[in-house]
Amino acid sequence: MSNISKDSPVVSKQQLIDYIADGEKPKSDWTIGTEHEKFVYCVDSGKPVPYHGERSIKAILEALKKEFDWAPIMEGENIIGLKKDGQSVTLEPGGQLELSGAMVKTLHQTCAESTSHLRQAQAVSEKLGINYIGMGFNANTKREDVPIMPKGRYNIMRDYMPKKGNLGLDMMLRTCTIQVNLDYSSEADMVKKFRVSLALQPLATAIFAASPFTEGKPNGFQSYRSHIWTDTDPDRCGILPFVFEENMGYEAYVDHVLNVPMYFVNRGDTYHDVSGKSFKDFMNGKLEGFEGELPTIKDWEDHMSTLFPEVRLKKFLEMRGADGGTWSRICALPALWVGLLYDDQALDQAYDMIKDWTPEEHQALRDNVPRDALNVPFRSGTVQDLAKQMLDISAGGLERRAELNNAGEDERVFLKSLYDTVESGKTTAQRMLNCYQGSWNGDISKIFKDCSF
Repeated sequence: MSNISKDSPVVSKQQLIDYIADGEKPKSDWTIGTEHEKFVYCVDSGKPVPYHGERSIKAILEALKKEFDWAPIMEGENIIGLKKDGQSVTLEPGGQLELSGAMVKTLHQTCAESTSHLRQAQAVSEKLGINYIGMGFNANTKREDVPIMPKGRYNIMRDYMPKKGNLGLDMMLRTCTIQVNLDYSSEADMVKKFRVSLALQPLATAIFAASPFTEGKPNGFQSYRSHIWTDTDPDRCGILPFVFEENMGYEAYVDHVLNVPMYFVNRGDTYHDVSGKSFKDFMNGKLEGFEGELPTIKDWEDHMSTLFPEVRLKKFLEMRGADGGTWSRICALPALWVGLLYDDQALDQAYDMIKDWTPEEHQALRDNVPRDALNVPFRSGTVQDLAKQMLDISAGGLERRAELNNAGEDERVFLKSLYDTVESGKTTAQRMLNCYQGSWNGDISKIFKDCSF
């Protein structure tokens, strides 16, 4: 495998194709990288935590650095993240706190890592009167009341988003997700995994649906977070129909990314606004403001990170369809996809399940799941039926992986909460709505007591 320098100037499309191909790994080296975001709120008010002040995001980061020996990530004079042992703690635009986990071998390891992070975060936050909640959309705060984090790229995105859709700022400021990053061994393996995971992403959205409230009231959706992506930016979101076409491969994905307008060029601590401009022009030395300058591989990485499809390809595949959720859901999301994609038999079964779905069926699932989740009709059944089938395939894959914890349990233990949802037919969103209409008596503030970590 080559070692492509991030400072290498990009002079040909082939370099961009080679960059993705460089992610190929033999099965023995496949790893699991889990990311999860959570809302940070003041315990006494239920309001989001600002960046500055005694009780703030900055105070959390400084305390984690001091008490648990994390190294700071700085932008100018501001601490905007932390890193240690292949992990990073970063900020989303509205102060959502994210753990990007290290790439590890088993689900037991990635779950232990998330648990350790949550315990550290709670240890420092408790003294500050701060806590965390995992769900897909901020349940009680207006967009204009969400504090803005001091990160240059977010300023550019915040200015550009409203030009492309109505809900992009909500995506930035008021959503949370859980994601998992997984490997591929070859171009053919990547294509098969991309097709399976993209087709099944609406099922994951349904199972993990946990965003039924906006500004204290039911919003008519079970995954409002998922709905938001449909009105954010059509250039960089969606279900990517070309992935299911015959010529799908590294080059087809590179062509797609090249056709998506840029957001920014990063130089040092400065993010230069080139929103709407073309990476192709950049490669030809004709990017406005950067005339005569060629992009680097780092610029390509940055540009790839500004696409937001349901599954995203970099040097690995990112599963992006799930709402934020509780501790058990943070462990369950990687378990679902590892079981499906990291066992050959399970991957074949999942591919057989989706191989004759039409473009119209893919789109119908994407359109209808945010509102109706498991109840969406599909052929002669429902998404709930499909989700049961998907879970069983994943469980088989995890059983064959046979990775045991200290108690002798394999990785299927992490699917339990998903089976509870699918077998009952009740999503987290529906359970929240039942509480809202019942024991909460219409008082959204009760969500913090019942649903926080």
